[in-house]
Amino acid sequence: MLLAMMLLPVMDGTAKFLSAALPVVQISFGRFFFQSLIALFLGLFTGPGLTQIFREVTRSQLLRGVFLAVSSLLFFTAVKYLPLADAIATFFVQPMILTVLSAIVLKEVVGIRRWLAVSLGLLGVLIVIQPGTSVFSPYSLLPLAAATSFACYLLVTRRLAGSASLLGIQFSTGLAGTLILGSLLQVSCFQDIGLGQPVWPTAWQTLLLVVMGAISGLGHLLVVLAFNRAPASLLAPINYIEIISATLFGYFVFGEVPAASVWVGMAFLAAGGIYITHREHKHAKQLEKQAAAAEGSQGIA
Repeated sequence: MLLAMMLLPVMDGTAKFLSAALPVVQISFGRFFFQSLIALFLGLFTGPGLTQIFREVTRSQLLRGVFLAVSSLLFFTAVKYLPLADAIATFFVQPMILTVLSAIVLKEVVGIRRWLAVSLGLLGVLIVIQPGTSVFSPYSLLPLAAATSFACYLLVTRRLAGSASLLGIQFSTGLAGTLILGSLLQVSCFQDIGLGQPVWPTAWQTLLLVVMGAISGLGHLLVVLAFNRAPASLLAPINYIEIISATLFGYFVFGEVPAASVWVGMAFLAAGGIYITHREHKHAKQLEKQAAAAEGSQGIA
C-alpha cells in the first residue's frame, strides 16, 4: 500500500508535465490505452489467459471503467491548472462522497458519527479551495467532480467484488477508458469541443504515456493486493501518504509549496476519511459476526 501511494502521484505529476504540450484528453487516453495493452501482454504469460480476460469484459465492468476514465480526465485537467498537492488533497473528499452515495444508492445505514466525519471532510475541502476568496479558482471544483466520479467507480466495484481476475479488471478498465476517451479524441480532431487539438507525441512523450499506463496498472494492483491481505482500517492511514508524496513531487519537480490553509484542510480530510474507513470496517465485522451467529443457530436447529 505504501509503495502504491508513492507511485500513483508520479503518474499524476507526469500528466501535469505532459499537459504543457499535449491535450489532457490525449494524455488520459494514453494512460488507459497502454494500461489495457500491458494487461493483455501479461495475460499471454500469466493469470487466467487471454480468452478468460476477454470473457470477463461485461457491461458492468465497462461502466466501472467509464467512471474511472471520466475521473481521470477531470483530475488530469485539474492538475494542469492547480498545484498537485491541492488537487490531490481535494480529491480525498472521495470517501465522504462514497459514504453519501452508499446511503442513497445502496441504502446502507450510516450512523451519526459517520455523518459527522463526512461533515469534517467537507469542511476540509472548503478550507483547501476557499470559495468566495481571491484564492479560489473554478478549476478547484474539478477534483471534486473527479472524486464524485471515482466514488461511483468504487460503488460499482463493491457490487462486482470477486467477479473478475486482477488482469481482467485491468483490461476491462483500460478498454472502457480507451473507447470513451478515444471517441472524444477522434471528435477533437475534426471539431473544437473545448478539449484541445490532438498532437502527434514525440518518442519521449510516448514513453511517458507508456510509463503512466504501467504505473496505473501496477498502482491499482498493489492496492487490491493490500486490501486482500490487510484490514481496511489498517490501510486507511497509509492511503494519505499519497498527499505527502504528491507534495514532495510538486515541490521538487514544479517548485510548488502548499499554503498553510491547505495543510489544515488536508488534516480535516484525512481525519474524516480515516474515521469513515474505521467505522465501515467495524460495521463489516459486526455483520460477519451476526451472519456467523445466524448460521450457527440454524445448524443447531
